[in-house]
Amino acid sequence: MTFGTDLPKQLSDQNSLGTQLGAAASDKIGFFGATPVAQNGAPAGNVHTPTPGTTTAAYVNTTYDGSIGSTAYTVGDLVAALKTLGILKS
Repeated sequence: MTFGTDLPKQLSDQNSLGTQLGAAASDKIGFFGATPVAQNGAPAGNVHTPTPGTTTAAYVNTTYDGSIGSTAYTVGDLVAALKTLGILKS
C-alpha cells in the first residue's frame, strides 16, 4: 500500500497477480459508506418500470448473461446489486 499526505490510499501491494477484494462469495464488501454485503446469489428477477428510449421499447423481463457463465440478469437485477453495494446511489 502507498500512504502519503498528498496521495490517495492505494489497494495495490505491487503483486503481479493482481488485487482481490474478498476471498469468498460470503465476504462482505461495501462502497462509498454503504453497508457491506456478500456477493449476490441467484438473480431475483427485479422488475422495474422502464423509461422507454425514443426509438426502442424496453422489456423488463429481458435478461443478459454477458456471455460469461449461465446466470442471466435483468437490468433491474443489475441496478439493485449496484445500489446495494453503494456503487450507485439508492
